[in-house]
Amino acid sequence: MKKVELKIVALANSESQPNSFVVVLKEEPGNRRLPVVIGAFEAQAIALALEKIPTNRPMTHDLFKNALSTFGINLKEVVISNLRFGVFYATLICQQTDGSTFGLDSRTSDAIAMAVRFECPIYANDFIMDEAGITIDKSAAPEKNPAVKKKLSSFSDQELEQLLENALAQEDYEKAARIRDEIQRREG
Repeated sequence: MKKVELKIVALANSESQPNSFVVVLKEEPGNRRLPVVIGAFEAQAIALALEKIPTNRPMTHDLFKNALSTFGINLKEVVISNLRFGVFYATLICQQTDGSTFGLDSRTSDAIAMAVRFECPIYANDFIMDEAGITIDKSAAPEKNPAVKKKLSSFSDQELEQLLENALAQEDYEKAARIRDEIQRREG
């Protein structure tokens, strides 16, 4: 089965599910996004690891990483392996010191938190991206819409970054794509 590599591009409050968060994963390379709704604890665990914020004592995911490392086990990759009734399933692909590998079943949110700690790649099976991925429409780019281009061009780089964060937090991926395109136009 073909796997698609993903990168974390956003972590924000979920507008659709109160007291939840959404982690947005981007296809590499490509223009599809995979939004995954996660709990507050897992969102905090991911954010702490992404920002490299130290804690006084090991958090649960840090403890699990330390235990695996102590026993000579490395997290090689995370695979979002299935989608059933709107629930994502993940597998931690672990490698022992002798080179042998094995998989551990995991909640997707925990798998992502572990991937950030081990700095390993995150993948999704291609059928998951086909089923649950959101395609960013390139035709919505600012160049195609002069009014949007003029409006976005009036913002500073810092304001655009904030607008992008807000659009992702609101799960407005079309707006986020237009803002991203304006940022890339300025960089290019």
